[in-house]
Amino acid sequence: MNVKPYPDGCQRTHMKPTRVMSFNVRYDTAGDGVDGWPHRRRLVAGTIQYHNPDIIGVQEAMAHQLRELEVLLDGYEWVGDPRESVDAGGEHTAIGYRAERFDCAATNTFWLSEQPAEPSSVGWDAAYPRVATWARLRDRDTDDDLLCLNTHLDHQGADARVEGIELVLDHLDSATRDAPAVVMGDFNCVVGEPAYERAEGHELPDGRRLVDTRNTATVTHGPTTSRTDFHDLLPEMGIDHVFVSEDVAVDTRAVIADRDDDHYGSDHLPVVVDCEP
Repeated sequence: MNVKPYPDGCQRTHMKPTRVMSFNVRYDTAGDGVDGWPHRRRLVAGTIQYHNPDIIGVQEAMAHQLRELEVLLDGYEWVGDPRESVDAGGEHTAIGYRAERFDCAATNTFWLSEQPAEPSSVGWDAAYPRVATWARLRDRDTDDDLLCLNTHLDHQGADARVEGIELVLDHLDSATRDAPAVVMGDFNCVVGEPAYERAEGHELPDGRRLVDTRNTATVTHGPTTSRTDFHDLLPEMGIDHVFVSEDVAVDTRAVIADRDDDHYGSDHLPVVVDCEP
């Protein structure tokens, strides 16, 4: 087991290297036609299988999409609630983790609104209900914890993005304690925009800060954008982010542009980060 210094100067143990993936899989809608979920689900599952994350945060996954991924992907347990209470098939910001490696010690889903405990609540100028899910994952071998938080900020409401990430960070402050932390998701904003700037450098209660893995990875790979129209990359739309607390070493960060002969797996590309919590 490795040791590394924390900001307070103490030496503490940390778990073995961990691969984290953030992937907006695009909700199932008939309007996507030949790019619809029935034509993409095996490509999505195959992309996840090939890159083999230990932890994955998905956005936009409806309940039946999660069930299908659970069948297609072996070895993952999933946590997270749908954003609409009246429609259990609604979109999730679910977190999947390798059950052979991790136990989930605690988890919660909350709404990005003025009533964060109220299912289906819509916040500020958002177009839809938005949620975040966190999970405290305990490594079975080391008994160390890793706090993972997955979210999807609103695509229309600029105020909702800023207020939403403020709420996310408040919950992170309460849940993380002294555990290494990963915050990932579709922020619907690029580097430099207000919601991104609020997350970058956020100081946790114990003095550690959140850092963008773009800036700390030893190796980076893939396009700068993370959006597609299923067939081509959409430039200058790197809106999918993975942040870590500064005590987490980041070996590689990659935006995965895998596809088959027909299309990309989603209208987003997955972001994969290899880190050492």
